[in-house]
Amino acid sequence: MNRALPVVRLRVPTDEDAVAWHRAFAHPDVMEFHGGRAAELFVYEELTARQRRHDAERGYCLWTVLDESGQVIGFTGAQPWEREWGPTGEVEIGWRLGREHWGKGYVTAAARMTLERVRAAGVPSVVAMVDARNERSIAVTRRLGMRLAEVFTTPRKQQGHCYRLAL
Repeated sequence: MNRALPVVRLRVPTDEDAVAWHRAFAHPDVMEFHGGRAAELFVYEELTARQRRHDAERGYCLWTVLDESGQVIGFTGAQPWEREWGPTGEVEIGWRLGREHWGKGYVTAAARMTLERVRAAGVPSVVAMVDARNERSIAVTRRLGMRLAEVFTTPRKQQGHCYRLAL
């Protein structure tokens, strides 16, 4: 059964969004596949500043996701994969939402908008790097039409999946 997706809005992150992201990602479930706990506030302050720069330079970034009421509920977007392992140099899409917003279609709606924006910025294809245990994110990749391209082991000895989509 296909349900209607919620209305979301994406915006370039503001200074205030660092605090909202820090708060939204404080739940251990949200950070299960990202180190287990939210980073310190200064990490989100640096991240939002870097995203403003990325948007200005590349036309894409990790955008803040707002729900129907204008509340910050997380982020979605794209960035070049800059690690020395995995798809170095390719553009990765990703997402993260506050726990109370899971299961409502927000990520799928926001990720589809991300695909439209990166396509408009001239990106020919994207990857999504997903922990092999993260069934929720794997389901999102499928809803986006992405296909499993590679199974790999991270430097932390975790199994991961690389999903690809030509735009």
